[in-house]
Amino acid sequence: MSAPTTSHTTDQTTPITNKNLDDACHDVEAKISRTDNKASLLLAFNGAVLAGLASAADKDLPRPAQLVGGCAVLTLAASAVLLLLVVRPNLGGKSREVREGFPRWAELSEEDLLSAMRQDTRVIRVRALSLIALAKFERLARAVDIILAALALLLVAAVLTIVGP
Repeated sequence: MSAPTTSHTTDQTTPITNKNLDDACHDVEAKISRTDNKASLLLAFNGAVLAGLASAADKDLPRPAQLVGGCAVLTLAASAVLLLLVVRPNLGGKSREVREGFPRWAELSEEDLLSAMRQDTRVIRVRALSLIALAKFERLARAVDIILAALALLLVAAVLTIVGP
């Protein structure tokens, strides 16, 4: 009977498991990068829309259009907060134990770091990165929904402006 494998060694893993772990690490890292890029583009979009709205702030608009437009600005601000949380670095903090990666390595002595480098932590890394990616995607999806709501409010404000008091 063979000894059970642990998540910290590659001695008994198969070549396909090694390939799958490597692929999973790269895939999750790429997804995190894509999410950050999308969030950055949406932050720029929010900034452009808010700048356009700021240029209309001194216009004499009907009160209902001002109220709905103000709600749209607050909605865009809420989406910007979510997008900032998407791109905010996750270094672990006090709320969770960091078991792998550069935040953990920074805490180790040189000897402990060398020991850590001898361990296969891909399973831990895939899980940790997947949790980070999932949180980023959820925030990104919520931010997009909020941006769509803000655009709907801006459409209502435009109609109210055209229709008048």
